[in-house]
Amino acid sequence: MPVKIRLQRHGKKGNPFYWIVAADSRAKRDGKFLEKLGTYNPNVNPAEINLDVDGSVKWLQNGAQPTDTARAILSYKGALLKNHLAGGVRKGALTEEEAEKKFNAWLEDKQAKVDAKKDNLSKEEEKAKEEALAAEKAVNEARIAAAAPVEEEAEATEEATEETAAAVEAEASKEEE
Repeated sequence: MPVKIRLQRHGKKGNPFYWIVAADSRAKRDGKFLEKLGTYNPNVNPAEINLDVDGSVKWLQNGAQPTDTARAILSYKGALLKNHLAGGVRKGALTEEEAEKKFNAWLEDKQAKVDAKKDNLSKEEEKAKEEALAAEKAVNEARIAAAAPVEEEAEATEEATEETAAAVEAEASKEEE
């Protein structure tokens, strides 16, 4: 039976959520599967991936072929590297301890990169908020500055209206006399 490691879509329309599964290649996309290996949520940044690395390696060693997207996810989480190192152990090129040491070093490096990306995203988000606040302050100051001359014009208009009204009354009183 040809086995594939692939994504099984769940979630709502426009809000996908995937299970990473080992399934018979002839089964439907969202149908029967042999084993659930993890989850993948592309709706957050960075994407959230939970993967059973040892289970994935077991399936890879038994001949399961990952799809392109599943291969990228397995590579990202280190399952393909662990499978490669296990092959080296089987051939005698590495010891089990050396392979585990290399894998753990790779995991630490990968985690450092992910943490750096999260920090960078949070800094960019804070910077965007500060810029938005500065722009909003500038707009408010411009609005206040624009409102001040209007008030002065309104006062001047009221004074002019009062003067005109006084002049009209004076003319009316002259005419009455």
